[in-house]
Amino acid sequence: MKTILIVEDVELNIDLLTQLLEDDYNLIIAKDGAQGVAQAEQYKPDLVLMDISLPVMDGYDATRNIRKANQTLPIIGLSAHAMNGDADKARAAGCTDYLTKPIDENLLFKMLEEYLGN
Repeated sequence: MKTILIVEDVELNIDLLTQLLEDDYNLIIAKDGAQGVAQAEQYKPDLVLMDISLPVMDGYDATRNIRKANQTLPIIGLSAHAMNGDADKARAAGCTDYLTKPIDENLLFKMLEEYLGN
């Protein structure tokens, strides 16, 4: 079973992602960017769902830090900000892909299939 690291600080979003994914994946939860970086290093997940607006260290910095150790790990940036340029900014920080909130479940599953090949 593949492992997904969810880096998210809002309980409601954590609950939603957990409900969607817990049957098919091992899930690790980090509640801020610094914790996300540490857990990515410790657990070596197969994919990261990275919220962009996080306490302690934002998703951009957390992604850049993870990228220093792992160039190939799929990192999907998640953000409630759907402004023009946000997806580009996430990709520039090292995100492999980008989803806006509220999360479109079909799009999420399509991305997971693309990057994890289930």
